[in-house]
Amino acid sequence: MLRKRGSLILCGTFLFITWNAILVLFLWGRPPPGQPGEPGRGQREVAERPTNDVVGDVLRMADTFEAELEMQKEILLQIQNHQSLWEPSNRDGPKVVVPRQPVIPILVIACNRVTVRRCLDKLLQHRPSAELYPIIVSQDCGHAETAEVIRSYGSQVTHLKQPDLSDIAVQPQHKKFQGYYKISRHYRWALNQVFKTLSHSSVVIVEDDLEVAPDFFEYFRALLPLLKSDPSLWCVSAWNDNGRDGYVDPGKANLLYRTDFFPGLGWMLVKEVWEELEPKWPASFWDDWMRQPEQRRNRACIRPEISRTLTFGRQGVSLGQFYDKYLRYIKLNTEFVPFTKLDLSYLKEETYRKVFEKEVYSAPVVTYEDVKQGQLKGSGPFRLQYSSKDSFKVLAKNLGIMDDLKSGVPRAGYRGVVSFISRGKRIYLAPPPGWTQYDTTWS
Repeated sequence: MLRKRGSLILCGTFLFITWNAILVLFLWGRPPPGQPGEPGRGQREVAERPTNDVVGDVLRMADTFEAELEMQKEILLQIQNHQSLWEPSNRDGPKVVVPRQPVIPILVIACNRVTVRRCLDKLLQHRPSAELYPIIVSQDCGHAETAEVIRSYGSQVTHLKQPDLSDIAVQPQHKKFQGYYKISRHYRWALNQVFKTLSHSSVVIVEDDLEVAPDFFEYFRALLPLLKSDPSLWCVSAWNDNGRDGYVDPGKANLLYRTDFFPGLGWMLVKEVWEELEPKWPASFWDDWMRQPEQRRNRACIRPEISRTLTFGRQGVSLGQFYDKYLRYIKLNTEFVPFTKLDLSYLKEETYRKVFEKEVYSAPVVTYEDVKQGQLKGSGPFRLQYSSKDSFKVLAKNLGIMDDLKSGVPRAGYRGVVSFISRGKRIYLAPPPGWTQYDTTWS
């Protein structure tokens, strides 16, 4: 900006001096009036009739020169009046330094599904910048057809191949879980590639059977500063475990929650947390391990009201567990929400907890029959209370939300409360007032 401003001023000054020099030479060297070929001769004959009065000629020349100078002065004033268009407003203040946006790589965990193409196509379709969101596909299994699909994207993605394809020695009763052991090994290797080999400071992990929403990248970019600055958070997830159509508010695409349950299925992790987890990374069932109190350490994740990922992978090591009943009906967000322009400070722990608990425990208590039969009066929200593991599971199952608990934490739960929509009303399935901690025997 300063270089541009200086160049314009020098150019203007040079043109001004040059113009006036030419003008002086012209006025001193012009032929006497009436010479053949002089433009406008007829119009100026009277005003410029030759005379022997040298002093008068000089005075007339001076008047003409002065008029020309006045005109040039007006031009200079106009230039100065438009100077603000290129001059910085804080010329005498400190320089404004625009910070570089952090790079957020997308790590796609792949194995032997050629349908990884659907995942990659959606990522590339919605990716706003190749530089800010490099896509890294880490492939296990050595499946040739899947490798060929990944290679077909050329420089649009980075293709990594997990080198250790050997079977893992497991106890006889765990032979049927060999796939889970290989997945855990692959995750550890791939995350080390991202953080240690490629030296990134954060990553969004996506499995090869996920489709992403239009604002997937916007969502994670907006929440990265909060994840880095709030020590009570340890992940950001794109997934709502109870996000089936009819169980979320379609008019609240911008609504976000804190949750004590690790959701996975499109989630962001920072390097500092990986350095904490990597030395004790489990041999298998890594996602359930993440949900244990020793790893969670009373930290929460951020999750959306409406999911920013959708799973289309019925076939896998889990053999379709939950898929037909829950996962295939998850609603994928279609409305682009400009999260980076929103104030997300309400998600900070102290602010969020006070507001959330006040809303939950000031809501009127209702019965299961009221909810199920659609007899709720008013717009809500409403509170449905449980008091034991069994009562939670019965209510959750009958209302159509996921009823399993991991180390006592319900899916999508925050401080024991699960928020969902039933028959168009907001319901909080909640423990009694005064809740303090999870009971790890509720599993």
